[in-house]
Amino acid sequence: MKVKTIPSNWLSDEGKRLDCGPYMTGAKEAEQLITECTLPKKELKKLLVNEAKGAFHAGREGRVWVKEELYGTPFMGSVDIIQANLARLPLISKEQVTRKPLFKIFKNWILITRSGTIGRMTLAREEMDGNACSEHVMRVVPDSEKVSPGYLYCYLRSKFGVPLVVSSTYGAIIQHIEPHHVINLPVPIVDKSLEISVHAKVEQCGVNRTEANSLLKQAGKLITDYFSFPEKLALSHRVFTHSSASSKLVQKRMDSTYHDKIAQLSDELVVSAGGTETLAELGVTTGESGRMKLLFTESDHGVPFSTSGEIFRARYEPKRFLAKSKLGDVSEWGVQQQDLLLARSGQVGGIIGTGVWADSRFEDAAVSVDVIRIKAQKSQVLPGYLYAYLMCTDVGYRQLIRTAAGSSIPHLSSDDVLKLKLPRVSKEYEKQIHEMVVKAGELAAEAQKLEDEAVRMVEDAIEAAAPKH
Repeated sequence: MKVKTIPSNWLSDEGKRLDCGPYMTGAKEAEQLITECTLPKKELKKLLVNEAKGAFHAGREGRVWVKEELYGTPFMGSVDIIQANLARLPLISKEQVTRKPLFKIFKNWILITRSGTIGRMTLAREEMDGNACSEHVMRVVPDSEKVSPGYLYCYLRSKFGVPLVVSSTYGAIIQHIEPHHVINLPVPIVDKSLEISVHAKVEQCGVNRTEANSLLKQAGKLITDYFSFPEKLALSHRVFTHSSASSKLVQKRMDSTYHDKIAQLSDELVVSAGGTETLAELGVTTGESGRMKLLFTESDHGVPFSTSGEIFRARYEPKRFLAKSKLGDVSEWGVQQQDLLLARSGQVGGIIGTGVWADSRFEDAAVSVDVIRIKAQKSQVLPGYLYAYLMCTDVGYRQLIRTAAGSSIPHLSSDDVLKLKLPRVSKEYEKQIHEMVVKAGELAAEAQKLEDEAVRMVEDAIEAAAPKH
């Protein structure tokens, strides 16, 4: 529990609000520093398209879901806006989006989560342009003639901006903020050359992330085309079908999802593609943290720790750190570059069976028991090719998720994963695909570095203009 003594005038300044939100977030300190700094300032609404109307959300409305891309628009929830890969977004009816265009978001809009976990942000990049987005996400639309979108985003995402945004949170169970809570926030105006430099870094960050996802998509398509696999085996993860299975297979597994038509089709496709050797036979191994007591400590004395949900974010920024002295040898728990981090728990159609390529940011980090570390660095198959097959083709993905067992919360086991058969391509082709995945990882890591640099430039400019006490 945090306790804080505040001046009585803060209460009157905040309209006599007695909830802790405006006072415990650091918003008052940030507001004071912004007020006292010598930089000129403008209200946020003065920098937006249509001023006060430049911050809004879509409004509540029941969603009409569709299965086919021909009839649907990719839909981003409040979690999706901060995810690295947008390849498996659900589809909302194009007809509904046309009728209610407020659903749509566009490049260079600032997206801020406004319900539940408040204040997560991103600057919409090229691959998000034209997508639909939840009413739980606030749209802030910069007027590019008045301010560079990248600069405004970095300010709002800075250590000064975030506390100001979240300070107006209200609600006891599910917390919210509204557009009118943010439109009057003060925005420092920096030198134009600095503003342009900041925007350029953020713009390149978005380009990198879009290119990284494009490379992964291309890598998957190369494998799909090589074996003449269908791009999609089914329109939905929850298709109601009936099928028959041999007594031999039924003796092995009796759950219906293991024997449905889609699962059987994926088996047939793997066989037709020449997949005879299992991952284990190819020398692929797995690592698991195992269930243990999690002892957290300060970042200086700990190891970055991420859950199965956190590893998918565009920004890898662990908030918790495990006490290193309690973990044992790093080979038992540490992530290595080029590991495939596989979410092993959750509902089919959710994160279970999806994975992340471990780039340089993940080196020697720890992950939760709900993540399997698949290791192919010393195997007969290149790690990037294995990742592209399992994560970027529908056949590989379907092979993975069919092995999930459990009724309430399905799980994947390492043993079942290692029993999967891998179709092989030529050495040259495999290397090409591997290098595409590696490049995607490098771009993702560089994107985060650029964004961090841009935010730091904004924070340094504000602090340099603040009075010295």
